[in-house]
Amino acid sequence: MELLKNKISKLGEVIGNDIIKVDMFLNHQIDVDLLNEIGKEFKRIFDGEGITKILTIEASGIGVACITAQYFSVPVVFAKKGEARNIGDNVFSSDVFSFTKDTTYKIRVSRDFLSPDDIVLIIDDFLANGRAVMGLKDIIEQSGATLAGVGIVIEKGFQDGGRLLRGSGVRVESLAIVESVYNGIITYRQANVKI
Repeated sequence: MELLKNKISKLGEVIGNDIIKVDMFLNHQIDVDLLNEIGKEFKRIFDGEGITKILTIEASGIGVACITAQYFSVPVVFAKKGEARNIGDNVFSSDVFSFTKDTTYKIRVSRDFLSPDDIVLIIDDFLANGRAVMGLKDIIEQSGATLAGVGIVIEKGFQDGGRLLRGSGVRVESLAIVESVYNGIITYRQANVKI
């Protein structure tokens, strides 16, 4: 998705050789026009899959998931991190290691919001080591729902997440795959999807 790559190149910041900071438009301050185009693209890619729910993890995936959900006309469910007294004990849960925060946390989804009748699309802003998606996949499996696929805004192709997920049979569609980050230069892999 050229619009996204241009935005990353123009406003993104490289930290070291493994962090791409895009908080200027994606996960702190949000460019809603860009998210609208991202949502339309995910709708185009996963149209016809019978999606009934979109699932993400709080917090930075919620914006992308909500914009995408409006094109599918389905609800967004987001996994809550850590303890939350208002969610109760009737939950699906999974442990997830965060690359960004270098810690493991428990994610939870109320059993009220996922069922065996659901066809679920996972949406997230980044894919690095794949742990967040694997945690969400685990929750989907616990619920008996069907995983239709995973939509990722930016995939770090130089980390193992995409390879591991695809190798396990999960359909992963990333709008921008970063092949490498070196000396402040971002190199992209040939994208899976084009606009």
